[in-house]
Amino acid sequence: MSSAATTPPSVDKVDGFSRKSVRKAKQKRSQSSSQFRSQGKPIELTPLPLLKDVPGTEQPELFLQKLQQCCTLFDFMDTLSDLKMKEYKRSTLNELVDYVTVSRGYLTEQAYPEVVKMVSYNIFRTLPPSDSNEFDPEEDEPTLEASWPHLQLVYEFFIRFLESQEFQPSIAKKYIDQKFVLQLLELFDSEDPRERDYLKTVLHRIYGKFLGLRAFIRKQINNIFLRFVYETEHFNGVAELLEILGSIINGFALPLKAEHKQFLVKVLIPLHTVRSLSLFHAQLAYCIVQFLEKDPVLTEPVIRGLLKFWPKTCSQKEVMFLGELEEILDVIEPTQFVKIQEPLFKQISRCVSSPHFQVAERALYYWNNEYIMSLIEENSSVILPIMFASLYRISKEHWNPAIVALVYNVLKAFMEMNSVLFDELTATYKSDRQREKRKEKEREELWKMLEDLELKRGLRNDGIIPT
Repeated sequence: MSSAATTPPSVDKVDGFSRKSVRKAKQKRSQSSSQFRSQGKPIELTPLPLLKDVPGTEQPELFLQKLQQCCTLFDFMDTLSDLKMKEYKRSTLNELVDYVTVSRGYLTEQAYPEVVKMVSYNIFRTLPPSDSNEFDPEEDEPTLEASWPHLQLVYEFFIRFLESQEFQPSIAKKYIDQKFVLQLLELFDSEDPRERDYLKTVLHRIYGKFLGLRAFIRKQINNIFLRFVYETEHFNGVAELLEILGSIINGFALPLKAEHKQFLVKVLIPLHTVRSLSLFHAQLAYCIVQFLEKDPVLTEPVIRGLLKFWPKTCSQKEVMFLGELEEILDVIEPTQFVKIQEPLFKQISRCVSSPHFQVAERALYYWNNEYIMSLIEENSSVILPIMFASLYRISKEHWNPAIVALVYNVLKAFMEMNSVLFDELTATYKSDRQREKRKEKEREELWKMLEDLELKRGLRNDGIIPT
């Protein structure tokens, strides 16, 4: 038997109150890649002359050979393998980027399938799984693509190819088709923000160049969003896709098609319900405002949709909703404002009464907006009665002095807008409060009387007081 003392296995101390963000701060930014080769032998590429060193007549053929060489993939998770060949491919890709930017006459019909093949071989892949099963884009570091030294240059090359003056969509459409677009859209779920940024530019260029793919692209983005809202609540590229949509909506012809209006009501409005709204809210609000600037009649269904999905338990989301509503009110037409003022200001009244001071503060800031103030003034006879009770109560009871100061400014503005109605509401509010106090006092007296009766009944039952 060994005389050495056995040390007990170390036990990690459990801290039930440790915050996720503290734990995540210690994590190192990770790299991953699904691009690897199965064979163990080194890869050898035959060096080719530089394009600038051969006669112009030979350049198109050499261009194709270099594209074929760049279809070779390397294992970037093995940092020591094929270093020389990795560098050779990187320099070749750099050369191709420069070549398509400045050269003329290289885009023969034979080049199109080879370009699309090279790009497809490099970028289309199964995305690596997240390091964490509970990946939180707001708190976790993203998993970066290890093959980015090559991948970035492939994206750069493809963008220059699409933007080339010699590019002919009529030839390219045989190879950049619906299947290509579907695979491209799947890549938007990449955790690497650098890749999503390039994908955004690529998809935007394809949308602009290929008229026949536009409806298909919109439909597939629609499907991604529906799956995101109603099934997974996980897709990394929502912000980038919304950014593309912002410029697409900006280019819609008038009158808007029924499918576009349906997309607004059935897809964009429900996107407000997801937990990760803060990651793409700015882009989403921009798309909504773009729609309303195109067709003001859509204002009522949009605002009613926002009120329907108004967050009940998340103050951060409430502040975002209030910010978006202000953007909408900045472009609203007075005729549309009249249609939604009652439900809208009932919600604003609830926000002003919120115990969370940021929500109350954001709602009260509406009165600093000149255009919104002009709309309120025109409709003060409707809005003032909705808001008055909340404002008056807060001015007397709210815990935060900054909120009380803002409320006083709002009450002063209302008093200047419509002093007669303001005085009537003040008198009514005070009389209602006195009536409530009387009722409360009567209730307390009644309870005291019942308690006294109950006490006497108990004493009689105990024989202390004769019956």
